Amino acid sequence: MPTTTDFERMLRGAALRVTRPRVAVLSAVHAHSHADTESIIGVVRADLGEVSHQAVYDVLRALTGAGLLRRIQPPGSLARYEARVGDNHHHVVCRSCGAIADVDCAVGPAPCLTPSDANGFVIDEAEVVYWGRCPACSTASASELHL
Repeated sequence: MPTTTDFERMLRGAALRVTRPRVAVLSAVHAHSHADTESIIGVVRADLGEVSHQAVYDVLRALTGAGLLRRIQPPGSLARYEARVGDNHHHVVCRSCGAIADVDCAVGPAPCLTPSDANGFVIDEAEVVYWGRCPACSTASASELHL
């Protein structure tokens, strides 16, 4: 887990002013990957005290725009934020509880960045979402079948 000094260095490296809310949001997302905005607000308020929803939304937008955070929104889910940026990874989402985990890209040189027909687009990112049941929900479903 990065330190406050690391977060300050990240902000300066992205040409962003270092503020307590920005450091608190970076820390919250690093500690709680794939958290939604309300969860992030709760963590930031526990750290800083009173901070407005709008302030956290503004910080999330600035940090995402600067490439320090990544916003993901699987279909049917709230927007979520993660600190793993700059690589080509995907996500697996539990159909039962909504848990999200990172999944590295398929083996080899980012095959999902080579579509069969790009229709003239210059592709720089691909998003793949795998769906299924997490281990806890799979175990619970299997247990229910045996009752």
